[in-house]
Amino acid sequence: MSTIILQPSVFSPLVIMQHLLLTSLKNSIQAQEAFAKEQGEVIVALALQMVKTIRQGGKILLFGNGGSAADAQHLAAEFVNRFLINRRPMAALALTTDSSVLTSIGNDFSFDEIFVKQVQALGKPEDLALGISTSGGSVNVLKAMEVAKEMGMVTAALTGGLAGDGGAVGRAADFVLNVPSDKTPHIQEAHLWVEHLLCELVEREIFGDAA
Repeated sequence: MSTIILQPSVFSPLVIMQHLLLTSLKNSIQAQEAFAKEQGEVIVALALQMVKTIRQGGKILLFGNGGSAADAQHLAAEFVNRFLINRRPMAALALTTDSSVLTSIGNDFSFDEIFVKQVQALGKPEDLALGISTSGGSVNVLKAMEVAKEMGMVTAALTGGLAGDGGAVGRAADFVLNVPSDKTPHIQEAHLWVEHLLCELVEREIFGDAA
């Protein structure tokens, strides 16, 4: 009696998952490659501005919502602690971590003000404000960017979208790093890549390659 070997159906969960895996990876790589190609000069310019900020005794203020809040905290940790080399800390602060401050402002005033008041309290003209918004339309990020600019800070935005201008947040910034994609996961993946790249560029420019 012969044995019948059943081939996996093209509609089987395994085949579908494998297809999704490869498609997601391909689309993510394409978004990052397009981002690097279109925004390379701005990335380098922002890195140099961050170097200037740190060298003149300023700090980097970071803020965003949801996954972008996590990015702000991640980036602050890389600056304050280390990225690839052991060196003295660099000043960076995520405005997304103090639950008492965030909830008191949100409760007493508005969720739209949660970053504005922190920028007003902690920011100085020699600082750099970096707002992260996947859509480019986060109102609380936009308001904080506008206030930072009024206070004399340099402003930068990490955004996404096919329009290319980074939305309202991008238009309010001195430096705009916009991922040319309409897929939120791929925008966020590109944000993480450029955040790491900025850390490396700044770290090496200030401290060299010393371990």
